[in-house]
Amino acid sequence: MEWTRLMVLDLAPGETWAHECGESEWIVLPFSGACEVRCRALPGPAPQTPARLKERGSAPNPAPRPPAGPEDGRGGPNPASSAFEARGPGQSPGNGPEVFQLHGRNGVFSGVTDFVYLPRDADAEVRSAAGGRFALVGARCERRLPARYGPAAGVPVELRGAGQCSRQVNNFAAAGTFPADRLIAVEVLTPGGNWSSYPPHKHDEHHPGEESRLEEIYYFEIAPHGDTPGLGYQRVTPSPAGKTDVLAEVRTGDAVLIPDGWHGPSIAAPGHDMYYLNVMAGPGATREWLIRDHPDHGWIRGTWDGQDVDPRLPFPRPPRPRAEDHR
Repeated sequence: MEWTRLMVLDLAPGETWAHECGESEWIVLPFSGACEVRCRALPGPAPQTPARLKERGSAPNPAPRPPAGPEDGRGGPNPASSAFEARGPGQSPGNGPEVFQLHGRNGVFSGVTDFVYLPRDADAEVRSAAGGRFALVGARCERRLPARYGPAAGVPVELRGAGQCSRQVNNFAAAGTFPADRLIAVEVLTPGGNWSSYPPHKHDEHHPGEESRLEEIYYFEIAPHGDTPGLGYQRVTPSPAGKTDVLAEVRTGDAVLIPDGWHGPSIAAPGHDMYYLNVMAGPGATREWLIRDHPDHGWIRGTWDGQDVDPRLPFPRPPRPRAEDHR
């Protein structure tokens, strides 16, 4: 993929992943578990702070799997780099790396999580004392923005669609909610039996005010049912801008790369809730998510007005009440 980046880290207790940001901006997003992230800016131009970020302020920081991108390959956690060995937590950016503590979550269906933004041209480390699973989502970019913490409480949660097209979107790094240079990333949770990313839509051509050119990565985690692993299906059909044609059975850990094409539906098998992480970026001068619905299927949106949102949303679901014992 030209613009988007994705790595998924499975860290054992106490393991550390050393990461070079290079020419890309990144977000560290916990799937399960907590971690400490250290970021050290390399020599070069000072980070630029967009006006909107100045207005919002920066939230206070509380006291591998293979990449789906150009760096394809498998490997385990990297040892800690010497640049961080003498640095202690709590040091300021002036005399050491910035240190961020991520509280994380128990799993992708258990709620939203906090996260950390890492700028391009920086070195970073991700360390988990108790172990866990973490995503590094990135995008090739030009501007160097400051590292910063994103609190879970600041993540907008949106319910889209209705009936069997109901799904939940955690807009942690959507274009209008969290400043970045090119990276757009959201989480989508779909109850078992529902169709998500529907109607099929595309964003592979630049049409001002109508459609933005963005390539995309879908990364999946599917809830099991007891000992039965979860599964779902992903469809991508060719568009005028490209020839991508995919019909894939997807399971936990699978990724579908979408450089172009009408994408959707994402189908959650009955009894198996579906999670997917969307990572998007493109060459446009404006960071925005503008889509076009497939002309054969866009009519489905008109049917949602008379339907309720699936009562199984939002995640996490409240515990079921205990049945009364009348003995």
